[in-house]
Amino acid sequence: MNTRDLEAFLAVVETGSIVAASARLNLTQPGVTRRVQNLEEALDAILLDRQSKPLRPTTAGREAYEHGRRVLRSLDDLRAGVAADGEIRGEFRIGVTPYLSERALAQPFDRLRAGFPGLGLQLATDWSLRLIERMNRGELDAAAVCFTEGLPTPEGYAALDLGTQPALVIAARDCDIPEPASLADLARFGWIMNQDGCGFRTAVRRRFEAARLPFRVTIEANSTELRVSLVARGLGLGLVTPAAYVRSAPADKVRIVDAPDLHPEVRGWVLHRPPAGRLARPIALFHAALVEELAAAGGKRS
Repeated sequence: MNTRDLEAFLAVVETGSIVAASARLNLTQPGVTRRVQNLEEALDAILLDRQSKPLRPTTAGREAYEHGRRVLRSLDDLRAGVAADGEIRGEFRIGVTPYLSERALAQPFDRLRAGFPGLGLQLATDWSLRLIERMNRGELDAAAVCFTEGLPTPEGYAALDLGTQPALVIAARDCDIPEPASLADLARFGWIMNQDGCGFRTAVRRRFEAARLPFRVTIEANSTELRVSLVARGLGLGLVTPAAYVRSAPADKVRIVDAPDLHPEVRGWVLHRPPAGRLARPIALFHAALVEELAAAGGKRS
């Protein structure tokens, strides 16, 4: 079996097309097709459903993909272990949930590039459960995710703690809401939130459901700046992290609501499949840098 054939197959599965895989591998489309066919002949199995768009692996193809990723990672570990300069090379594919993406794209990625210049970094952003699905398929090496406080981490993964992350309830400066605001007071308003799948949104919804009060999301927006601007216009209540409030909320238009009965929190984790192999040090550095960034961003503005 040729590892180049395996690389071509993995590229097709991950990109969903021969065209995209050929661009990734700098090969012609017929060249990618031939390599996939070679692998199918070697394994005596059909690996791709060629009627689907984007191209999807068959049952045998999914099995081949999972084993193939492990084979290529083992080869990368071998190369790194015997390299004369000891430099770690290959790919490091990281998934980051939207809440953490602004922090992960700055200092942690800069430190990874500086510490491991031979490592090709790839970033994907998505909700935590979708990132875990991608890790299950072998498409990501590690992921920074958030879960509602108290929920266990997925089985089969090493979990590096990022700590508990709070959120603040915000409203327009001229919003007619009591201070302090009870859950019943908050339930009178619509909310401006991330799309369903956000850990904070789940935590707030469960708190209102436990109190048998309505929770209405009237506007969905994934951009923090957009949500804050909509709150400032008086279109609903919102949630922001302390760092986002300091950075994005205009003090003359938005204020923090004193809501003693609502303290939405999520816990962040960096997940990866053990053993980490050659990526052990990059994962540890990414985790440490992200912890520092989150700690530095934890201050509140009055």
